[in-house]
Amino acid sequence: MSYMKIINRILDKSAEPWYAWVVFLMTVFESIFLFVPPEVFMTPAIVANKKRAFSITLAATIGSVIGGAIAYMIGYWMYDIIGTWLVSVFADPTIIPDPADHVAVQNVIDTLLNKWGVWMIAVTAVTPIPYKVLAICLGLCHYPILLFLGIAAIFRTGRFAIIGFLLWRFQEQANIIVKKYSWQLTIGAIIFALMGLLIITLI
Repeated sequence: MSYMKIINRILDKSAEPWYAWVVFLMTVFESIFLFVPPEVFMTPAIVANKKRAFSITLAATIGSVIGGAIAYMIGYWMYDIIGTWLVSVFADPTIIPDPADHVAVQNVIDTLLNKWGVWMIAVTAVTPIPYKVLAICLGLCHYPILLFLGIAAIFRTGRFAIIGFLLWRFQEQANIIVKKYSWQLTIGAIIFALMGLLIITLI
């Protein structure tokens, strides 16, 4: 079964009561290794039933925080085992040419934090820039985990809350669009995520 068929099958089940758990799990995975934005999984459920906007948004928020914590711990304790591979997959090689070089990775993160400060965490939380890469690298650098998770939680919650509110407010219009262009919207969301790599390059 192809990757897109798996995604479409998951989305077909969005009307089921247990689907909030799917959103939770997929958001956890997105924060670690998945390359599909959480909004792809949030949208169908809220469009199908606007009363679920809060529970779906909450599931995405909690999943994102837990996933971010797991990604951080991978960088902290298992960077050489898993972290190196994840960074090599998702990070721009012009920014981190050798993920296995701890010193080089730490220098990149130090440079970004010196330039942007905690706003770097906020930016990755709400834009296509790979949130997972920063979380893993911050774990490697032993950045204060509570500060990272606190900032990420605030901005990821804000991001999902805005999406959830808009889908709740314009549910009827969104329903028409999603039913007609579900496949195209999924592809568009993935392309939007890929733009994060370009943004990192420009920074």
